This record gives sequence, C-alpha cells and structure tokens, in this order.
Amino acid sequence: MKPTSSGPAARTLAASLREEREARKIGLRALADKLGILPQLLSVWEKGHRLPSVEDVSAILALLGVTGEKRDRIRALARHAREPNWLASGNTDLPFALTTRLDLERTATAITTWSPLIVPGLLQTPDYIRSIMDNSAVPIEQADRQLRVRLARQAILTRYEPIRFTALLGERALQENFGTAGVMSDQIDHLVAMSERRNISLRVVPAGIGYHPGLIGPFEIYEFPGSPPIASVEHVCSTAFLHEDTQISGHQKVAKLLHKAALSEEDSQALLREAAR
Repeated sequence: MKPTSSGPAARTLAASLREEREARKIGLRALADKLGILPQLLSVWEKGHRLPSVEDVSAILALLGVTGEKRDRIRALARHAREPNWLASGNTDLPFALTTRLDLERTATAITTWSPLIVPGLLQTPDYIRSIMDNSAVPIEQADRQLRVRLARQAILTRYEPIRFTALLGERALQENFGTAGVMSDQIDHLVAMSERRNISLRVVPAGIGYHPGLIGPFEIYEFPGSPPIASVEHVCSTAFLHEDTQISGHQKVAKLLHKAALSEEDSQALLREAAR
C-alpha cells in the first residue's frame, strides 16, 4: 500500500471512487472480489487513508464502466494525488471541485470563511440562492440541482455534532441587492438567527476602513483532526485547493487581521438587525 495523503486531490480521488461505486449500487466486497483484493484495502482507498496506484484506479474504473472524459479526469487525479495543492480548472472540472468541497465540509471540524461581497453559501437562504442562479445564466434544471445541493450542505451547521463555523462577512455583502428587498431582509434575518447558534461565530468587517489584505478576495480554511488544514480560493471557472504550509499560514494571517478589523459578535448582530429593517 502507498503512503497516506490528506491533500485535496487525494481526498477528491477517494470521494470520486466511492461515488462511482455507490452510483452503480455495487457493494464494497463485491467490487473488491472482482479486483482480487481485500475489501479492507478498497475501503482505505475510498476513505483516503491510502492512495491507490494509477493502475489500480484504472482497474476500478474499468470494472465500474467509467469511460470517456470522467475516466480521464479521475486518472489525472490519481497521477496528481500526492501533490500538496490542486487547481480544479475549467467548467468540466467544476463537479470535481464540488466533490472536494463536499468532502472537506463533511470531514472538517472547523471552517473559517471570509466573504467580502456575498453571503457565504452555508448561510444563504433559498431565495437568495435562487436570485444568484437567475443572474448567472444557469439552466433551470441545473439551478434546481445546485439549489438542492447547497441547502443540503448547510446541514453540517445544525446536525447532532455541528461543525464550528466562523464567518467573516464584509459589510458590503449586506448592501448588495440580491433579488427584492424582501429577499435581502429575509436573508439578513436568517444571518441573525444562525449567528445565535453556539457553534457559529458571525462577525462583520465594516466597509470604508481602508485597505486590508482581505480585499484581494474570499477564501475558506478547513481544519481537520490529526491532519493539516486546507484552504480553498474560488475563481470564475476554477477553484484552487491549497495544502502547503506557506499557503495555509498566509491565509491564516489574513484571517487574524480580519478578526481584528471585524466588529464584535454582539455589534455584528446589532448591525444585522438594523440592516434587516
């Protein structure tokens, strides 16, 4: 067995192999028997505890009947699984970027997000999400699917053992017009309600305070038990997942600066209540 890896490409490879098997309703033991390996080995591959070789991945995809572009992309993941950073670029890779994000959210114990202009996805209301989709030229069926996925992701905030979520929100996100005034008012009311949960810290970074590094753009930092953090930076047609120490420490320093610049939780709630009115 190859050594374990907790990098973003390795995580996406493991999640992709598991998704392809489960989509075909093939049991772990049944697939392992066809591969001629122990079920325990296939299990650690699908959990990301160990990395399969490119040849092993090819054999799995062949038995599952995964062909064409999807097969090539999963094989590419296997080739780059040991690299610390990973760029999911181009529209064809967006499903893999979502797979990675879902896995990070599912396995993290804490998430810190900086969102200067838009309410973070984990805190968005259905109408707010729909207003984004309506202005993004997304086909109706795809928009409905993205809406369902985004709402399902939010369950990590309210489950039995919820994730610790720190949201640093730019004040300008409250001033943007997403949909009607009613949509924005309901969205801000939702922010107030969520900020009252014990596992959520929501702090607003005021507008007009001059330059700070957060103005460069939004990011997320995911923390895990027993493994280093991963940061993600989303662009128009690509998402970068960062795992190197220098990349992580740089984003953590910016997060600390934003904490210093932000209003307290109490003052942030007061500002939100005023904005909702």
